[in-house]
Amino acid sequence: MEVSLLNPDAGNQKGLKFSEALLEQNCSEEHRNLAEKINELKKRKNAIILGHFYQRPEVQEVSDFIGDSLALAQKAVNTSADIILMAGVHFMAETVKLLNPSKTVLIPCIDAGCSLADSCKAADLKKFIDENPGHTVISYVNTTNEIKALSDIICTSSNAVQIVKSLLADEKIIFGPDRNLGTFVSKQTGRQMLLWNGACHVHRRFSASRIAELKSKYPDALVLAHPECQADVLDISDFVGSTAAILKFVNSSDCKTFIVSTEPGILHQMQKANSDKQFIPAPPDDAQLSCNECEYMKMITLENIYQTLSAESPEVTVDEQIREAALRPVQRMLEISSKLGI
Repeated sequence: MEVSLLNPDAGNQKGLKFSEALLEQNCSEEHRNLAEKINELKKRKNAIILGHFYQRPEVQEVSDFIGDSLALAQKAVNTSADIILMAGVHFMAETVKLLNPSKTVLIPCIDAGCSLADSCKAADLKKFIDENPGHTVISYVNTTNEIKALSDIICTSSNAVQIVKSLLADEKIIFGPDRNLGTFVSKQTGRQMLLWNGACHVHRRFSASRIAELKSKYPDALVLAHPECQADVLDISDFVGSTAAILKFVNSSDCKTFIVSTEPGILHQMQKANSDKQFIPAPPDDAQLSCNECEYMKMITLENIYQTLSAESPEVTVDEQIREAALRPVQRMLEISSKLGI
């Protein structure tokens, strides 16, 4: 799923009007000026910005396409732009470069990493694979290119269940690096898999007990969760899905109040399309924290987007040998997703 900046909720003029009002209320004069300069640079340089749902609201608003990892990868394949700026974390920019070796791929902050990607090193995964021969290796997209190069298929939270189901029933599978997503997929498919013990630091922090307390204050609210959350959080949730699936669920639901257990950047798109609904970010396990943001995603700002487009740097580069090996499992993911209509 993707949400175009020009049409954040197709056919829903109420959502579009709310977006304009939101921008007017929340964007500073400096942000508006920067957004104008960024849009001018995009036109002059034939550049596009791909933005993830977890980005700051003002970053989402200058992005040409908003989506989850699968949608952004699919969009990257089809763009005619000369320059692609990834408003997301580093592995996302690497994936775009895999798919567009001849294009200039930029990331505004080279230090915008991912705790989940960091939890799986190539040497460690190779040893694990060697110790468990005869397994098909499915790796979550939240990984480095070196991990992708060791994999047979890449998946995202949008298509992981379907990709596992597409394999033969007796096929032995290694799944990593997110253990929580792997456990969820195993339950949904009935497949026993060898799981890498990694996790996203944001989704791991959500607290089932604190969500239950919040639910007692909002008894009519539906609890929504990303499958990277711990099993006890998923067990008390009314709907579990990727960011794109959660957004789709919210847009079609008659419920008016939602407790959302994923990075709160997604609330911007939810509120744009549903101005009559209430969205409450689920609390982390630390009672002193009121919000559970990903500090890496929030490293991307309008300021460094403007600087990056102006200088066309930092540019993402990929070793060609690694690129060729990493591209094959990404292409296999896209082919399976296309056949399944995902």
